[in-house]
Amino acid sequence: MRTVWTLAKKDLLLLVRDRFGMFWVLVFPLLQATFFGAIFSGQGRGAGQISIAVVDEDRSEESRGLIERLKKSKSLTVFESNRESAATDVRRGKRVAYVAIRKGFGESSRIFMPASAELEVGIDPSRQAEAGYLQGLLMEASFGGIQQTFANPQKMQAQIRKSAEEVAAADDIPASQKAIFQFFFGAMEQFVTKLDPELFKQGAAIAPAKIESVAVRREGRSPRSSFEITFPAAMLWGVIGCTAGFAVSLVTERKSGTLLRLRVAPLTRRDVLAGKAVACCAACVGIIVLLIVLGRLVFGVRVDRPGMLAIAAMCTALCFVGLSMFISVLGRSEQGVAGASWALLLICAMLGGGMVPLIAMPGWMLRMSSVSPVKWGVYALEGAIWRDFSPAEMAMPCAILLAVGAVLFSLGVAINRRIDR
Repeated sequence: MRTVWTLAKKDLLLLVRDRFGMFWVLVFPLLQATFFGAIFSGQGRGAGQISIAVVDEDRSEESRGLIERLKKSKSLTVFESNRESAATDVRRGKRVAYVAIRKGFGESSRIFMPASAELEVGIDPSRQAEAGYLQGLLMEASFGGIQQTFANPQKMQAQIRKSAEEVAAADDIPASQKAIFQFFFGAMEQFVTKLDPELFKQGAAIAPAKIESVAVRREGRSPRSSFEITFPAAMLWGVIGCTAGFAVSLVTERKSGTLLRLRVAPLTRRDVLAGKAVACCAACVGIIVLLIVLGRLVFGVRVDRPGMLAIAAMCTALCFVGLSMFISVLGRSEQGVAGASWALLLICAMLGGGMVPLIAMPGWMLRMSSVSPVKWGVYALEGAIWRDFSPAEMAMPCAILLAVGAVLFSLGVAINRRIDR
């Protein structure tokens, strides 16, 4: 066993001294996790908000008040613009919609005898869900304007007097109805002067049904940050780098005569292959541990079950040790093995969640990804980091990883014996 550890130490030292190789094993996975984690994190901020452009053509106190209320909405991201730019942004998909406040909006906002509405909403006809949602938010903001009017007695009285004058000057209203309107407006003006406006400012006098939002968590577990999604995939990229590196190193040693010299020494083929396997396994586990430590210290990646993480890391490493041994016999030269290794490993990464997170895959793609050992490695690591797997839940991905590793390692050793004859 001491001989095996000595051979493993030799391979690990060669890996550490290869700066270019260390880039693909450590630096590239870290950059990948950081880059995509930052992108997904940026998308997460403001999630569920509708981005709209607002065009104020009225330039009135009422239109400015409406814009301010829209900006305060937690469901909207509001950008002020002109009509041409706003329509262009919607056509190009930069904004969900534009809201044009037409001239005359201030006049149409009167409570008594209002004119027709002066708002224009431009939106893609295919986005009916957002259109209905936006109309509801506009109604809420417009109601806020009415409430502010009631909270201002002087403004309220001015609107009542103006409405009374319009009724008196109207030719299509019978005299008997005009008298009723004048009585109503007079009583309303007296009512406003005696009512405490603070009641309206507090929203107690007139208000729609009070709706309380209660957080209901979806059944199942979800990551607490985007970096908890990207770091398991990054760990597999590091493991993939180790797998390709050790597969090529075995061929390099065979071509350079190092393997022959080791065989001439008092070492068996089993010792040489075991040393290579131990070194590959140690490198894979080391990369996983190093990345999870960096993720924890720098990006706040939390591990729900450290014990499960240790099991997942070891099973993943053993699987890819077997894959490395199998890849090492797919060619007779360094170039052939390097090409075969990256072709095979990139396909496994694309299918298994190395490029598209498992949590974001559609159902058909997730089912197809089951043929890739990368998928089960990512799944096991996620189970320890944020999926909160129980021992029974962790058993399946770990069993698959161990089975794949054992089969591929056995095939690699058998083919290796034929090559070395």
